[in-house]
Amino acid sequence: MTIAVPARPALRRREARSRRLPLLPALIITLLLTQIPFVLTVWYSLRNWNLLAGDDSTFAGVANFRATFADGTFWKSIGNTVVLTGGATVAAMLVGLALALTLQKKFPGRGIARTLAITPFFVMPVAVALFWRSAVFDPSFGLLGWLTDLAGLPRVNWLSEQSTLSIVMITSWRWTPFAMLVLLAGLQALPDEQLEAARVDGANWWQQFRRVMLPHLRPFLELTALLLSMNIIQTFGEIALLTAGGPAYGTTNITYYIYLRAFNSFDFGTASAYGLVALVLTIALALPALRLLSGIFQQEGRR
Repeated sequence: MTIAVPARPALRRREARSRRLPLLPALIITLLLTQIPFVLTVWYSLRNWNLLAGDDSTFAGVANFRATFADGTFWKSIGNTVVLTGGATVAAMLVGLALALTLQKKFPGRGIARTLAITPFFVMPVAVALFWRSAVFDPSFGLLGWLTDLAGLPRVNWLSEQSTLSIVMITSWRWTPFAMLVLLAGLQALPDEQLEAARVDGANWWQQFRRVMLPHLRPFLELTALLLSMNIIQTFGEIALLTAGGPAYGTTNITYYIYLRAFNSFDFGTASAYGLVALVLTIALALPALRLLSGIFQQEGRR
């Protein structure tokens, strides 16, 4: 009596399908939640649809896209997005790296210090903005006003005179714990034998950091920069509550400008076109970073 044994390739395909089948509902829901809004955005971008006009939407072709490229405020918001995202990313990485280096060392109360260091990451953006507006940026009784008095400097109305710096400060403060966690994980993955060998060779702390820690942390730094920029580029609440995009659109990033066009001017056709152009520009900027991230994962896989 012979027993039929299924072919090995067919068995492997069946096993692969059985592993992927439970993921199918989540994939379908994700596609519905992402692709339907995207298709609607493309449709709206090709139509004249302004609720204030009171008329039904009509087909506009590429007129909305021509208006996008001719809008100086749109390009100014792109530049503001680059400045705000780049400044907050660099600041969060530098402070996060300093905190990671400090909290890696053993000292009494290190667990409590780590817990306090990650607290800003879990606070709601609206609560953060309201707290900073009254407790930090207020020129009369805010923390920065008190510090300028101690230094003998004139008080500054931060939200109107230094609005860009104010947004960078509050955004980097909120995202510094995230950078610290990623870099701290990278430092903990560093073998102690490498640092011990450097100490035996007479290397001081700076030489250990430059020659041993920094090369080891390079993939973690690149990953942190990518993830931070992808999140900070979407900043909305801080701008809406603190500066409302001003003065003179000086802190209006692309996210907030699209909101203004859609829900302040009620011009959904132009706002949709702005969103698609911003999406293309963001993808063009993100592709080199994604290739870099793919290279990092491939290097880790070969180890």
